[in-house]
Amino acid sequence: MKLIGHVRGIQALCEVNAGGSFSAAGDALGLTQSAVSQHVAALEREAGLPLVQRGTRPIELTEAGRVLVRHGTAIVAHLDDAEQELSELAGQQSRRLRFGSFPTALTTFVPTALSRLRREHPAVVLTVVDDHLQGLLPRLADGSLDLAVIFEHEILPAGATGMVRVPLFDDTYQAVVPAGHRLSRRRGAVRLSDLADEMWVGGHTTSAWFSIVRHSCRAAGFEPRTSLASDDYRAVQAFVAAGLGVAVIPGLAVAATVPGVEVRQLRGTAPVRRISVAHRADRFPSSAVRAMTEILREAARGFEARITPAGRRPA
Repeated sequence: MKLIGHVRGIQALCEVNAGGSFSAAGDALGLTQSAVSQHVAALEREAGLPLVQRGTRPIELTEAGRVLVRHGTAIVAHLDDAEQELSELAGQQSRRLRFGSFPTALTTFVPTALSRLRREHPAVVLTVVDDHLQGLLPRLADGSLDLAVIFEHEILPAGATGMVRVPLFDDTYQAVVPAGHRLSRRRGAVRLSDLADEMWVGGHTTSAWFSIVRHSCRAAGFEPRTSLASDDYRAVQAFVAAGLGVAVIPGLAVAATVPGVEVRQLRGTAPVRRISVAHRADRFPSSAVRAMTEILREAARGFEARITPAGRRPA
């Protein structure tokens, strides 16, 4: 078996897996559906095993196909890196940036950075992936993303190993209570323990948000009593506004509040997540990656400067 001569077939198989069909893979590669099918068929003949389950919609891979995609994704990414690096050695600027971010960053400081990148580097073909942290890290690891805004906390698994991380800022969590709540009448910051006897609205138990907040609550000496759960911060604020509980959410998430809630700063054991932009340490940092990293640093500084101590934009 000699798969080394079937790089195009491996690339086609990876795109079939990503897009769920031969036609989607063809669109991604600039090939016809028939050409993609022929590449995959040639790869199957060389492997001596079926790689896709034909007739399913979307197309599913066999176990052999999944093995080949797992290794093939890295191969294709490294070859793509080589093309990028050779182009820059020839004096050409990188023309591609596959960028990822988690939702609260995408709705706050990231759009300013994307706009500046488009304005200053119009030739860069930009792809943006909106995903949660647990989806971004594998994409960085397998090379399907060039750069991503991520966050870290001591309670979370060390998922960004093998990455170059450029710190942006620390995002301090804040308390959200219904308008007219007893804590809304108190002057100054409140403690997490002041919420110990309240009903809470929180994230699902599998989310990073839930893990971070529960860790800080336990450090403050109590277990939060969660009545409702959602991983949508605006939905959580709406639940709070309806008087269904209180919540502790990231500062980025309260940059824009919904009517009927009040935001209070936390002191003492307030949760903090570290926001950074990351790329793989063993990948070539293209000119687009370097430019976007610096733009994000400046956008993050500007965003912090516009936020009031209470975590909201000034009127």
